[in-house]
Amino acid sequence: MSDHAPIRIGRGQKTRAAPHALDARSTGLAGIRHGRGATISPPDRHAAQHGTPVDDGWGSLAEEDPVGESKGPRTELSFETPRSIITRNTSPDLGFDRSINAYRGCEHGCIYCYARPTHAWLGLSPGLDFETRLTCKPEAARLLERELRRPAYQVRPIALGTNTDPYQPVERDQAITRSILAVLERFSHPVTIVTKSAGILRDIDILRALAERGLVQVSLSVTTLDPELARRMEPRAAAPARRLEAMAALARAGVPTGVMAAPMIPALNDHELEAILKEAAAAGACNAAYVLLRLPLEVAPLFEDWLHRHYPDRAQHVLRRVRETRGGALYDSTFGLRGRGQGVHADLLRQRFLRARRALGLERGVALDCTRFAPPPAQGEDAQLALF
Repeated sequence: MSDHAPIRIGRGQKTRAAPHALDARSTGLAGIRHGRGATISPPDRHAAQHGTPVDDGWGSLAEEDPVGESKGPRTELSFETPRSIITRNTSPDLGFDRSINAYRGCEHGCIYCYARPTHAWLGLSPGLDFETRLTCKPEAARLLERELRRPAYQVRPIALGTNTDPYQPVERDQAITRSILAVLERFSHPVTIVTKSAGILRDIDILRALAERGLVQVSLSVTTLDPELARRMEPRAAAPARRLEAMAALARAGVPTGVMAAPMIPALNDHELEAILKEAAAAGACNAAYVLLRLPLEVAPLFEDWLHRHYPDRAQHVLRRVRETRGGALYDSTFGLRGRGQGVHADLLRQRFLRARRALGLERGVALDCTRFAPPPAQGEDAQLALF
């Protein structure tokens, strides 16, 4: 993206777009798109009015490339400068109370992504807009340093990758995640990272320095070992083999690394749970976790449509099994249940996970050191004066 000049849109924002960028809404009925996850683009649920795409006779809704695949919309990138960068939560289901998301939207295009509905807050579709119309926060490192220097700040691990992937493809150009890690390393601040990208290896120098002081824990998300399923379900994420290679490289560098088998989808990839954990253990993972498929708000119709298009022979069976783990619905947001589900199939999945985790030695928890936190002198600040 670096070879495209930025143009301004709206107030205080600018975007970079590849030539001939297509509007995600206008192509919402084009079906399966090469390199994209969503097959439909549902409207923003907050909008007062909704439009319906119409082919005006130019074939714009079914534009085909020479090999018969519809041309996917190019990625657009907008910039924002928020007032603060640390997001806080009080959810009993999460193991952290603060996080940083450098990007809104995610190019990986994972069809099951529970973060898709957040794009509606921007007036954009949780479908194709979520994976093609991104927003990034280039001032994240500066804002983070300012917040960490506040006298009242109390240190606890900051989580990266809780909403969208910090190492999605656009990070290669923007390097915002790297700038955040650089600040955390200078401040000796603990951090956890979840990603499904081998791009994390570009920051292995910083991660190694953090690991030497007990300040980092990384988790690689591995949803399936089947390259074909991964390509359809997570079209722009790293291939499963590359994620395992990244896991091994991090482990060799002394960076505590675990595996996140997520999401487990009944009758689609849940049979791979033990195999995923076994491969992760062989790659050097020290711990493991899993999450049952979550389908909040717009994610449910997106997943249903994707399933019927890619796996029509088993779509009804998969959806029936999903409902069996959610009390008859496609989703239950109840705390304590939304990540694990309920019923016979959910209970069996949990028992299988616990047994495999124990057998493979993936129970080695990592306690991050919060006592090392020490803000360095600010630029121009006398080092001796900073002691007071």
